[in-house]
Amino acid sequence: MPDLLSQDIMYATGVGPKRKEMLVKELGIRTFGDMLEYYPYKYVDRRRIYKTTELLESMSFVQVKGKILSFESFDSGRRNKRLVAHFSDGNGIIDLVWFAKSQYILKNYEIGKEYIVFGRPTVYGGRFQISHPEIDVAAGFQLSTMGMQPHYHTTERMKKSGFTSRSIEKIVRGILDRLTQPLAETLPPYITGPLHLISRDEAFRKIHYPQDSQELDHAKMRLKFEELFYVQLNILRYASDQRRRYRGYVLNHIGQHFRSFYNDHLPFSLTEAQKRVVREIHTDMKSGRQMNRLLQGDVGSGKTLVALLSMLIAIDNGYQACIMAPTEILAEQHLATIQGFLQGMDGIRVELLTGIVKGKRREEILQSLAEGSIHILVGTHAIIEDPVQFHRLGIAVIDEQHRFGVAQRAKLWNKSQNPPHVLVMTATPIPRTLAMTIYGDLDVSVIDELPPGRKPVYTQHKYDDQLTSLYQGIRKQLAAGRQAYIVYPLIKESERSDLRNLEEGYVTMCEVFAEYRLSKVHGQMKSQEKEAEMQRFVKGETQILVATTVIEVGVNVPNASVMVILDAQRFGLSQLHQLRGRVGRGAEQSFCILVTTRKLSKETARRIDIMCSTNDGFQIAEADLKLRGPGDLEGTQQSGMAFDLKIADIARDGQIVQLARDEAQKIIDNDPTCESAAYALLWQRLAVLRKTNINWGVIS
Repeated sequence: MPDLLSQDIMYATGVGPKRKEMLVKELGIRTFGDMLEYYPYKYVDRRRIYKTTELLESMSFVQVKGKILSFESFDSGRRNKRLVAHFSDGNGIIDLVWFAKSQYILKNYEIGKEYIVFGRPTVYGGRFQISHPEIDVAAGFQLSTMGMQPHYHTTERMKKSGFTSRSIEKIVRGILDRLTQPLAETLPPYITGPLHLISRDEAFRKIHYPQDSQELDHAKMRLKFEELFYVQLNILRYASDQRRRYRGYVLNHIGQHFRSFYNDHLPFSLTEAQKRVVREIHTDMKSGRQMNRLLQGDVGSGKTLVALLSMLIAIDNGYQACIMAPTEILAEQHLATIQGFLQGMDGIRVELLTGIVKGKRREEILQSLAEGSIHILVGTHAIIEDPVQFHRLGIAVIDEQHRFGVAQRAKLWNKSQNPPHVLVMTATPIPRTLAMTIYGDLDVSVIDELPPGRKPVYTQHKYDDQLTSLYQGIRKQLAAGRQAYIVYPLIKESERSDLRNLEEGYVTMCEVFAEYRLSKVHGQMKSQEKEAEMQRFVKGETQILVATTVIEVGVNVPNASVMVILDAQRFGLSQLHQLRGRVGRGAEQSFCILVTTRKLSKETARRIDIMCSTNDGFQIAEADLKLRGPGDLEGTQQSGMAFDLKIADIARDGQIVQLARDEAQKIIDNDPTCESAAYALLWQRLAVLRKTNINWGVIS
């Protein structure tokens, strides 16, 4: 049967060359198998016939059985031609209306013949009508075989050429009718049996033509599980292979540098979460296997300090360390933070390597690095360029994982005889199910508490007609010696947009807060100019920073206690959370004010409510995933993982992701080399999938 599934879609009933071109271009469907994997997005119950007297305007779709009494044409100009059929079931009369194809209708449907009419009822002129209904001859129509009718997404181009959901349904029906033998199974009985999963053949038939919601649930469960299972199996196979292939440096010694820093130079006590994560990292580093660990923690949770402690362990064992950041500003900030932490400690040399380090200075750093006299190198992706060679690189810390794909991560491995231990840090909280899928080859550590003394940021929603009270609140904080950010979504006025304009806004703010000094920063300023304005704010020379989202990453001003986000309805949850993370970095109470118009969509109002109700980045990330889907989440697209899932939804199918992960782990535990005959079916299927419809680039 696989031959039939791989057959060219052109040869399916009702397709041909023109429709094939449309299916390939619009939906990416090339084969019979692709068509069967183009799943319905909704189902309409076709098992019941309504009387015309039972119809209500609130009904979405109905079926009525009766006869056409007469046709009537209306022509009120070139654009307003319509054909109306007066239709009765003996209880009442409704109208069937067409705004096109009237000749086809008159030719194919007869007065006095019994039909079953299906469509959405609306009221016009005091009478129910159904526009462009589906019509079947009642004599040959069996309700029991219809069950729930599938509906498929079609594009505008398809609709214009008359290629509708019903057209797709007929093609699918034709393919299923040609499958006279059951489809080959892709999951073995030792998986399907205990999990009570229906067969693949049954799942494909019932996903397109379920008789009821229970059949539909069984079909969805089987197909979702299979899709997620093979994603997880591939990730775990890759991770297992890496662990077997690469030995890690054994860094088991806790020495003088670590002890001296921990006992005498720690600026504050570690939280229990930080201590737990340091233990997890050290367990990896001394295990003899190469560490690949993802460190998640909200802005301000102390990830850099944990990374430094991990680097000190490497240094105490005679190795070097590096930390890579996505931008020069962030690299410089890491350098300043690390040098600040290590102040007063002897024997540790920390240097910076970015694009701006040039000439003799660069040569000297490269030479010292190769000789081993530099202990910690801080930089951008310049670190992974070929001329950069370490003497003994023991650990590489990567900040903001989504900016570095696996290909770049792998380049680090060539900087050392063995691949160094890798610690990936992200301040973008990633929901567990997403982390399992995007970063499935990494073990995950979470810092889930803020350092002592940090107060949660108080978040409030205000409307743009309440600015007077907003200004009073800002003035109160400024009078107490604090600073404030005011964020605008745009830089220059756009004709298509009603967004506030940063340039005009800056002038307004200068007038409103005439007694204070203001800075202005946006993405179109020159780097030096931007840096100078930022430094004025950092040093406290200006009290208000008017900015766009360029301040989202990499600004640390503990004295700033107010974040005002104007037109907050234009921002996603993740971005709002990142912006809020710019305040709340000192011991004082901080505030985040989300300013919107009064006209908000349901989804936008939900986003604002979530922001006001929680500071928990993980809760926000889960909500963002559910609202926007994984494809849009910041950090997922850049990671290289193609969310080419046809039916599973990582946001809503978290339990199935976990189930698939557990089952895949059992297989890897029992067959780590992927060679056992008992699992041959799984490895063969995985090989087929890897060649076809899934982009595994991120993880293999």
